[in-house]
Amino acid sequence: MPLNWRIALLAVAVGLYTGGRGAWVWQASEYGKQLADQAADYVQQLADKDRAYGRDREEAAAAALEQLAEQKSQRKDLEDRLQEQDKTHWKEMSDAQQIQARLRDRLATADLRLSVLVDAGAFATPGCDAGMREAASTGGVVHGAVRARLDPAHAQRIISITDTGDRGLIALKACQAYVHEVTK
Repeated sequence: MPLNWRIALLAVAVGLYTGGRGAWVWQASEYGKQLADQAADYVQQLADKDRAYGRDREEAAAAALEQLAEQKSQRKDLEDRLQEQDKTHWKEMSDAQQIQARLRDRLATADLRLSVLVDAGAFATPGCDAGMREAASTGGVVHGAVRARLDPAHAQRIISITDTGDRGLIALKACQAYVHEVTK
């Protein structure tokens, strides 16, 4: 083979090598740019998602704080109402105790006597008045029902029982009001 052919073949081989190498480098550069663009887009998407997630979290936190403030206000109102009911309950209890104490004092000093209605037919003997009669009413001349006076010691026990009952009723009323307020 002549030298010219060899040089031409060598020139073609060098040209092919240089062209292939240039195409390879150019293609690698293009892929690098595409990968860099994809990476930048991905980073941008992550940043956008992160900002959106942050806004969502801030909105959720603001809503939770608002709800907490509302519940705190409702609790304060409930506590105020319950405290007012408690004051009312203790005032009623104190008033009932004072009334009971005055009644006990009047019974002890004989200023007041307790009496009960008596069935005149059940205890009365013919010709005998088994108890004292109630005073006639202002509208007529017929005497009232027969009444019997109670022993002061028994009257004191009855007053004690009614005092306990009154306290129980006041406490029950206070409990019912409390439950009504709490479940409202």
